[in-house]
Amino acid sequence: MTALSREMMIQCLTQGQVLPDWFTQAQEEAETIWSHLALPSIERVRYHRWPLFDSEWMDLSALSDPLTYGLSTVFDQDNSGHIVHAGNQTIYSSVPQELLDRGLIVMDLFEAMDQYPDMVRASLFSVIPYDQDKVAAFNTAYLNGGVFVYVPSGLKVDLPIDVLLVQDSRYQQAFNKRVLIVADQDAKLQIMEHIQTEGDHANSATVLVEVVAKAGAQINYNAIDTFGQSTHAYIKRYARTDQDAHINWAIGCLNDGNTILDLDTYLDGTGSESQVAIVGVSNGRQIQAVDSKVVNRGRHSIGNILQHGVILDKAVLTFNGIGLIEKGAKQADAQQESRVLMLSDFARGDANPILLIEEFEVTAGHAASVGQVDQEQLYYLMSRGLTKEAAEYLVIRGFLGPVIVQMPSQKIRQELTQLIDAKLQSTLPVKVGE
Repeated sequence: MTALSREMMIQCLTQGQVLPDWFTQAQEEAETIWSHLALPSIERVRYHRWPLFDSEWMDLSALSDPLTYGLSTVFDQDNSGHIVHAGNQTIYSSVPQELLDRGLIVMDLFEAMDQYPDMVRASLFSVIPYDQDKVAAFNTAYLNGGVFVYVPSGLKVDLPIDVLLVQDSRYQQAFNKRVLIVADQDAKLQIMEHIQTEGDHANSATVLVEVVAKAGAQINYNAIDTFGQSTHAYIKRYARTDQDAHINWAIGCLNDGNTILDLDTYLDGTGSESQVAIVGVSNGRQIQAVDSKVVNRGRHSIGNILQHGVILDKAVLTFNGIGLIEKGAKQADAQQESRVLMLSDFARGDANPILLIEEFEVTAGHAASVGQVDQEQLYYLMSRGLTKEAAEYLVIRGFLGPVIVQMPSQKIRQELTQLIDAKLQSTLPVKVGE
């Protein structure tokens, strides 16, 4: 790509908005160094041959043929706040005026850099530096969109802010997005993020999410990931908390293509807390890996990881649970549970617990298991008149249930259940309630 063509593409992406010098300098440096950096280390997963770094990062013809809000979204037309970033453009944004008047910001990331450059600069790259690794640098160098959400001090946003990221795979183009969420002191926010794919071109995707929770802030970050079968994706979601701040993650890893979910939470402040609940389902021949890490740095910090997954067909699912209590984090608590259920002799699962303790006077523990459906449970259910497929379905739902009930709202639980049922249909052609 020539300098001129790159400049033209950036002008098309920003649509007349002026990107600040500090960001363009970071992009230029990232473009120079990304190919020389190491990949992020994901235990027990070999993904170095995945086509994650697509040089075709934008198809100009897609800009004149944008996806519209009429596509199959997951949003209801209610009182929630909405922002839709489809392809390479933010095509829809709606937030109650009362919240805007009180300082809530929900907008396109490039637009935010133009209108609030100092505010964005204070937090962008603060949790995921642009030169952290190969994925972060590539994403920065060829960033083609994103979302910015800011909640001012003391503002309690009780309604969910729905963020929809739609990969436009009707064209050959990489999907490189960055989402920046900042909750100022004592703010409260609930994010409902969806990632989905339209079209079937084989494309790469790198999605980086940075969450900054300042002192006393409370953030519930819910996400349902459904990248398409032809997509190779790396999703990196990192958060940093100050004193008494809370960040709770509830994630459905329900993609159809090869995907890595890299989730890190840094509990920097005294009394800060993070609860992580993840459901994963792999089917077909796909490979999915979930790498969940909570780092306790502050005294009395609490970090809990709960992740359950089901594997069908010849798929692979790996759960890495990492709890790190650093020196100085006295009275910290780190707990984790990773369990994988395999429904096929050809499936491969891994539950890998890692505890790293550098301090005394702390509490830590883990549980991990990988296995197949309990034959005694199946026999018991079938003796009550259920078919084998229906019995397996109930066992699977019961296995995933402890994580699903941790999800913060009925709407999220229902949506997760519907998507899980859809994935199970590939192997278990059983209707709910059968």
